[in-house]
This record gives sequence, C-alpha cells and structure tokens, in this order.
Amino acid sequence: MSKRTVLYLRVSTGSQSCEMQDRELREFSKARGWDITKVYEDKRSGKNSNRTAFQEMIADARQRKFDLLLVFKLDRLCRSLKDLVTTLQELTELGIEFVSLKDSIDMSSASGRLLTHLLASFAEFERDLIV
Repeated sequence: MSKRTVLYLRVSTGSQSCEMQDRELREFSKARGWDITKVYEDKRSGKNSNRTAFQEMIADARQRKFDLLLVFKLDRLCRSLKDLVTTLQELTELGIEFVSLKDSIDMSSASGRLLTHLLASFAEFERDLIV
C-alpha cells in the first residue's frame, strides 16, 4: 500500500529557492512508490515554528491527512532543538512516519531518535553561530 506522503520544504529567505529540495525529495519518493499528496513550502527562518506552511502541515497532521512527512534535512524542518523534539514527538504520537533524506533518519528505532536529537542540537548550534 502506498503511503500518503507530504513534503516540507524551507529556505531562509525569499530570494532562495526550494527547487533542489523539491526535486530530490520527489525522486526519493518515486523510487519508494510513495504518493506525494501535498507540498508545504516556507521561505522564512526556521528559528521558530511560527511559519505559515509549517503550521498548515501540523494542522493537516492532526487531521491525519498524510502518513509520512519527508524533509530534505532536519534543519529545514526546525532550527530549534525544542521545536524539533516537540514536532517529532507529536508526529510519532499521531502515527505519522518521519524521514529526513540527507540525515538518513529512521524515527522507529532508539538509535534513530538519538541521532535525531544530536543532529538537531548541531543545527541549533549552527544557527546560533550564524546569528
């Protein structure tokens, strides 16, 4: 059975493009036979979760409109460790699978959850250095 898959794309500024993320995620999904039902795209900092497409994606998750969330990298979803942990916990509780293409994240295992927390910490640290 094909998984209803959504993509979440994010770049930090309006002058940047999500095209490369979109292309690679679509290729990845196609190779696995996943049906992409929607694409959420934000052009704004990942510092907090107050982003239009992100909030729409969370609302759709709560309504179980999809089975799997696919992102290019963890830092595209959230730059804050707290926001990332909260978001991933909620997705898990809703029974929604999460895949981060470039981070090779598998949230169904203890080691995958540990790796996710470590990578999120580095993403938050990197953002703080940029600021």
